[in-house]
Amino acid sequence: MNYPRIFTGIFIMALVTYIPRMVPLVFMKRKIENRFVKSFLQYVPYAVLAAMTFPDILFATSSIASAAIGLLAALALAYLGRGLLTVALGSTAAVFLAEQVMRLFL
Repeated sequence: MNYPRIFTGIFIMALVTYIPRMVPLVFMKRKIENRFVKSFLQYVPYAVLAAMTFPDILFATSSIASAAIGLLAALALAYLGRGLLTVALGSTAAVFLAEQVMRLFL
């Protein structure tokens, strides 16, 4: 193993993730009053999470069709106001059932 290379990578990743968190704390001395900026900053974590997980949702199963069924099940359960565990288990069950049905007919 090349430990210097591994530790350099860890250091760079830590620096890259620490700087965006530290800069606003250092340079923003007063409370943000602009409604647009506040709403933008409020939705950034959700947008980043969606951008990171959406591709994996579609390619995590053996076919895109079963992944789409699981995604639709998750969206429906979330829209109905179900909790995170219910949404996760429901979408997993939908993917499992879709895979089993596809295995029988295809």
